[in-house]
Amino acid sequence: MNIIPIEKGGIYLKAKILKVLIGIIIILIIFVTIAKLNKNEKVETKNIDNIRLAEVTHSAFYAPLYVAIENGYFKDNNIDLELILTSGADKVSAAVLSNDVEIGFAGPESAIYIYNGKEEDYLVTFSGLTKRDGQFIVSRKDIKDFKLEDLKGKEVLAGRSGGMPVLNFLNALKNENIKESDININTSVEFASLSGSFIAGDGDFVNLFEPNATNLVKEGYGYIVGNIGSFSGEVPYTAFYARKSFIKNNNEIIKNFTNAINQGLQYVKEHSSEDIAKTILPQFPDISLKDLTIIVDNYKKYDSWLENPFITEESYKNLENIMIDAKLIDNYVPYNELVNNFYNE
Repeated sequence: MNIIPIEKGGIYLKAKILKVLIGIIIILIIFVTIAKLNKNEKVETKNIDNIRLAEVTHSAFYAPLYVAIENGYFKDNNIDLELILTSGADKVSAAVLSNDVEIGFAGPESAIYIYNGKEEDYLVTFSGLTKRDGQFIVSRKDIKDFKLEDLKGKEVLAGRSGGMPVLNFLNALKNENIKESDININTSVEFASLSGSFIAGDGDFVNLFEPNATNLVKEGYGYIVGNIGSFSGEVPYTAFYARKSFIKNNNEIIKNFTNAINQGLQYVKEHSSEDIAKTILPQFPDISLKDLTIIVDNYKKYDSWLENPFITEESYKNLENIMIDAKLIDNYVPYNELVNNFYNE
């Protein structure tokens, strides 16, 4: 039998105790670290703002918005964004006014209607995205070298009366010196039903955003012959707005939201159509990368997007001129009350 001397046994015992103590200390350090990480994670989660955004339609025309979503620009700006399709600018504005959503994305003409309706907590536009009409004119027949004069005597499905698509279409006719009475402009079909009505046999032409226009062509129902934005001037075509009280009480959220949109606008300005299409492809699972690249390239070619989210007074006045010409409003509305730019040029 081996007998361990007292001195050696003591050293052995001390070493064993030391190992146990070191193990306990390591475990404590791990637990403290995990606790700190969990605490930081909770604080981070607490600072995230949940924002519901009602979009008027889902189209590659709004590529900068989807880039901001897919590239995580909203998350980088402490916003957890829920995107809700709400067809029709009137329905978007109604969703914002009823607090179903915090922010609306549609033509700012809807905010003008609300203001003229004497709504106390009216809608204020704080960030722009597109600067011209994004509709494509789809014809049942292929027309080479299309001109707006080719619409004379024909029926055109143009969407809801008073909406930005119709207003810009009418403005395009005005710019080309074409009388509205020379064309049968059908405004009885809801925006979301335009493709279906055209497929059912209504109209000789239909004005559609992408991807609806390209889908119609691929299905053999028509041909893209023109773009309304090339005939109409610059206006704040689609923009973001919220209730006056929400903006007043949530300046930081609005500022962060605008920052994310600006990042999206800078991305589309600096990247190729294919890069943009690859980025936003998850938003359009039913479209091939090839088709989406073509669609994005069309919008890029027609200079559809703003340089930054700032909405100028001049472009806003252009919008009001269109509405006054269409007898939808009698006078100019106050730019400084209805536009609160959170991006400074």
